[in-house]
Amino acid sequence: MLAFPQVTVTRFAPSPTGKLHLGHAYSAILSHDRARADGGRFLLRIEDIDGTRSREEHVAGIAEDLAWLGLRWDGDVVRQSSRLDAYAGALERLRGMGLLYPCFCTRAEIAASLSAPHGSEGPVYPGTCRHAPPRDLDAPHCWRIDMAAAVARTGPLVWHDEIAGEIAADPRQHGDVVLARKDAPASYHLAVTLDDAWQGVTHVVRGSDLFAATHVHRLLQALLDLTVPKYRHHALLTDADGKRLAKRDGAPTLAGLRERGEDGAAIAAALRAGRLPIGFATTSA
Repeated sequence: MLAFPQVTVTRFAPSPTGKLHLGHAYSAILSHDRARADGGRFLLRIEDIDGTRSREEHVAGIAEDLAWLGLRWDGDVVRQSSRLDAYAGALERLRGMGLLYPCFCTRAEIAASLSAPHGSEGPVYPGTCRHAPPRDLDAPHCWRIDMAAAVARTGPLVWHDEIAGEIAADPRQHGDVVLARKDAPASYHLAVTLDDAWQGVTHVVRGSDLFAATHVHRLLQALLDLTVPKYRHHALLTDADGKRLAKRDGAPTLAGLRERGEDGAAIAAALRAGRLPIGFATTSA
């Protein structure tokens, strides 16, 4: 039987909760160029299941920003809001394994718990609701994974990062993470893992701030029999004070640069060459 080489597939998957900034541009360019270098496909996915914060004007702005940078995606744009049945099916499968439980705790209660150590994403949930008596599911609640039980089910796992090499998965450092939020049908962890597998993504190119989250994603891939992509967690673009760019901090937007008459293709070329705008740098932290 003939063996055909695998086509490289990458993606850029922003949330339409604000305007894109230079850090987004850097990540999109690296993902786009990774696919194009291999003659592969570059996909655009809109992670819009946060109904309280997602805005249609930001969806349109994402497309305009990518076109301004000279980036073109392949195929139709996929929206997470069209994938709710897939997330519900995965949650039901995990419930059937006995790995999920409802959690009624508030963020304030978790943060105030003296038994909650801090991990890469903040306080690690102390397991308050893991063995609590059944409660009325009409009350606001999320669904958490029993991490110890899940890890016991899969056994040791590894994943590969093109920069860091082979990594032994350690999802227990995150505690019992949320897989379905109180205000959304799926968490980032569940949705992104399912979507990457469904779209056939072979190489996930994203910022180093998401390196730790990959431990959880590798666990979900094993539990749900999903394909495992290769990863490349790149350095982050930071401001002059070494703080990574973020929407919530008012980072300079691509839309603002467009309105000033900046040349998007020239900015993309500079980012590729490491010639960052004055006041910006990259960091792996």
